[in-house]
Amino acid sequence: MTAIALTIAGSDSSGGAGIQADLKTFAALGVYGASAITALTAQNTRGVTGIHDVPPDFIATQIDAVFDDLDVGAVKIGMLSLPATITVVADSLRRHKAKNIVLDPVMVATSGAKLISDDAIGALRRELIPLALVVTPNLPEAAVLTGASLARNEDEMTIQARELLTQGATNVLIKGGHATGAESIDVLIGDKLGTAVRLAAPRVATQSTHGSGCTLSSAIAAGLAKGLDLVEAVRAAKTYVAGAIANADTLKVGHGHGPLHHFHAFW
Repeated sequence: MTAIALTIAGSDSSGGAGIQADLKTFAALGVYGASAITALTAQNTRGVTGIHDVPPDFIATQIDAVFDDLDVGAVKIGMLSLPATITVVADSLRRHKAKNIVLDPVMVATSGAKLISDDAIGALRRELIPLALVVTPNLPEAAVLTGASLARNEDEMTIQARELLTQGATNVLIKGGHATGAESIDVLIGDKLGTAVRLAAPRVATQSTHGSGCTLSSAIAAGLAKGLDLVEAVRAAKTYVAGAIANADTLKVGHGHGPLHHFHAFW
């Protein structure tokens, strides 16, 4: 059977993040990608200049169309900017008994633009965190979701991950890309994993990190769709993203935070 993954996320008109990054990632990792678009954004490597939310009922129609025909092995969820959007996505996934859900709680773009309303954060906690196999916040997102200050080290990252478990998360991957140091450290925590899983990669000196969070979460979903267990999928995704960042500057795209090189293994 062909491995299939569905991304439910916003569209990035410059092609570096969101739906476009997810589909590139799926393709690079040998997975057939389907999509349900939650919002249209006007953006480029320098910032977001507009957001047009897709009506919730049409988001549900897209999701229904995919599940009614395709054997979806994993689902990646990205930008959901409004409470009504979050509710309809959660209802749709429950209705279709979706499996292997990877939730990337997108809140702020790499450029700094806010991508979610304040009242949507509570809906995200209530509706989607308990549905996901793994939640993948970066350091600022983890701080918002836990009501804490930005984690300064691995111990604080682990504490915030465990706090998200108390909110109903099954597994939590806190990403350390916003930290400093020679290595970029991510921490994976889950009730059934035992001790925390530490994932490290050399930190690359580059501004071309646009879409890195989208790419990591969709790479995890790709691994799950291919039958990897969660730890294997996360490790493989970390390796893929590290390579895409390390090769990002070979692309000459835009004048701000450039995109990752999703096809670094092929071009």
